[in-house]
Amino acid sequence: MTTPVPSPSPVADSGDPLAVAAGAENAAIFAYGVITAYVAAARRRMVDDYAAEHRARRDEIDRTISAAGGTPPLAAAGYTLPVQVTDPESAAQAALAAEVDCTTAYRALLEQADDEAGRRIGVDGLSDCAVRAATWRALLQKTPVTVAFPGSPVSG
Repeated sequence: MTTPVPSPSPVADSGDPLAVAAGAENAAIFAYGVITAYVAAARRRMVDDYAAEHRARRDEIDRTISAAGGTPPLAAAGYTLPVQVTDPESAAQAALAAEVDCTTAYRALLEQADDEAGRRIGVDGLSDCAVRAATWRALLQKTPVTVAFPGSPVSG
C-alpha cells in the first residue's frame, strides 16, 4: 500500500469516497514518478501513459469535488511505497501495488456513491485501474492475471 508521509490533508482522511479516490490517485502519480527511473526502457512510454491517465482521473475527481463545493485533497509531499524500488522488477511491483490501491478506492467510491457522477467516476476508475493492474501482473508473470472482483479485499 502506498501511504502518504505525512497525511496530505484532513479531507483525505475524512472518509469521503471521492477524496479517498483522489488521494489514491495522488499516491499512484507519485509511485509512477519513482518507478520511471527504474522501469525497463521498453516500458517507459507505457509508464508515462499510465501516469498521465492517473493525473487526468485525479483532475476529474478534483473538479467534481470542487463543483460540489468541497476542497480537493492536496497531494502529500511524499509517499512510502510498499517495496523499495531498485530495479525494473521492483518498479513493476510498486506500479501493481499503486493500481491495486486505486481499485480499492474506486470500488469503495462505487459502493458509496449516491449520484450518477460519482458512480461513473467509480466505474471508469475501477475499470481502468483493473486493466493496468492486469498488465503489471502479466509483466510480473503473476497468475491469475485478472481478478474476479477488482478492489475487493480478497482480490489483491
